[in-house]
Amino acid sequence: MQKIGLISMKAASLLFCLLFPMHVFARNIGEDCTYEGIRLFGRVQVVTGFADIDVQKKDALADLDVRFVNAFPDACGEWQLVDSFPDFTVRFVDSFPDITIKKVHAFAGVR
Repeated sequence: MQKIGLISMKAASLLFCLLFPMHVFARNIGEDCTYEGIRLFGRVQVVTGFADIDVQKKDALADLDVRFVNAFPDACGEWQLVDSFPDFTVRFVDSFPDITIKKVHAFAGVR
């Protein structure tokens, strides 16, 4: 009886280990630096509602390293903050983000 319980417990933990990381660590950002067709560089407007992308700031292990620039945001992860005519909008959230970012001063882009 204990053997069957131990085997089923091992099988359940193996199944959990195989399925859980796929969901939690799934990359949301494509290799072409896009999220659902939105290029993750350019002119960005921060809004409080109805954003194109929900973003969470992190200090480590983020999906995207972002460098805030004043002009020419033409490389992956370079964002120019604007008040009008954005390429896309973001909303900063504390939980359930679409992507996570880390602010950097150099070497922006997908990890």
